Amino acid sequence: MIVVLKPNVAMEKQERLIDWLKSLSLNVHVSTGEFQTVLGLVGDTSTVDTSLLESLEIVDTVTRVSDPFKRANRKFHPEDTVIDVNGVKIGGGNFAIIAGPCSVESEDQIVTIAKSVKASGAKMLRGGAFKPRTSPYDFQGLKKEGLRLLSIAKKETGLPVVTEVMNAADLPLFDDVDIIQVGARNTQNFDLLKELGTVGKPILLKRGIAGTLKELLMSAEYIMSSGNEKVILCERGIRTYSDYTRNTLDLAAVPMLHELSHLPVVVDPSHATGIAKLVTPMALAASVCGADGLEIEVHNNPEHAWSDGAQSLRPEDFDKLAKKVFALREVMD
Repeated sequence: MIVVLKPNVAMEKQERLIDWLKSLSLNVHVSTGEFQTVLGLVGDTSTVDTSLLESLEIVDTVTRVSDPFKRANRKFHPEDTVIDVNGVKIGGGNFAIIAGPCSVESEDQIVTIAKSVKASGAKMLRGGAFKPRTSPYDFQGLKKEGLRLLSIAKKETGLPVVTEVMNAADLPLFDDVDIIQVGARNTQNFDLLKELGTVGKPILLKRGIAGTLKELLMSAEYIMSSGNEKVILCERGIRTYSDYTRNTLDLAAVPMLHELSHLPVVVDPSHATGIAKLVTPMALAASVCGADGLEIEVHNNPEHAWSDGAQSLRPEDFDKLAKKVFALREVMD
């Protein structure tokens, strides 16, 4: 249920209303915007007398929300959420490129790539330390050592680090990680999502390989309902009947998610296409349709990459992509 208050309501009256709503065993989410304050009521709202609420002098409108996702819903939070990662902002008109290799392979590799993508305008460094792979025989990541190498690259460049977690038991190792990524295979690992709701770090939540938008938002709801509202949604392609690309990049999801939710939305054209030469056109398209950021795989030697070399851009190609994206955004602004 959504309760929109009238402008310039005295704080004392607002707090009395909130205390009364909490006495009805409801959780009250307060969203204070520039022009209005919205109270999002979560719980069994069937006992709430909407007529009584609407009759209060400080209440403007009362609306029941039928969507199963509440905290992620734009109706609960009309203004865009802006995620601040060590001074790097994403969402609400703030745009950021996250770039780096699929897998961390060595100190020289990750530091070299981190320096090159920063020089090209990337604001955050991605790199896999724990790697979920389809085959049990493929490289699974350097794990704890990979996290240590990411920390070195962070110190060398100042770039916030984005990396994937696979198991809640590994979370104590992620102290120096700035954004924890949830991969497509774990989007509905609800025990992991609930645990991520207890950490204070932003979560980059990827869409499941065959997940609907509602399922993605419900996964975000798991994290948010457990206390962590710093969630970034990521469209990374879904499995369809396409036989020439790795996945199908659903760019219509970007404006649709912005309509449904206040959370930032980034696009990963690398995993979506699986083909390096398709990354740039899809990154440009994502920028045009309203993405709040991009996640791009970059490797200084793709032919010998330990994972996903076929979809990784060389640093010089990433530099060209970044220039085009920034130029396009200037025109759009």
